[in-house]
Amino acid sequence: MKNKIIIYSSNNCNYCVKAKVLLAEKGLAFEEINIEVNPEYRDEMLSKSQGRRAVPQIFINDTHIGGYNELLRITVQGRLETYLSDEQT
Repeated sequence: MKNKIIIYSSNNCNYCVKAKVLLAEKGLAFEEINIEVNPEYRDEMLSKSQGRRAVPQIFINDTHIGGYNELLRITVQGRLETYLSDEQT
């Protein structure tokens, strides 16, 4: 199974940039969905994140991680790998 990482983002979002940089530094590919450029995905993001409106909203293999701070926390704690498939680690 290959990892599927999705980041819902918006324009001028520093936390979105930080999340993308962190994932890129880990060598992880991701799909970015900018909800300002593609507003039709806003409802999808809200549904998948249980109503969370802030961006970024990050999902790894359909598991909701949260925003940048949550991504950073699991990375620092060494738990990011637990969300990734065996092929990616």
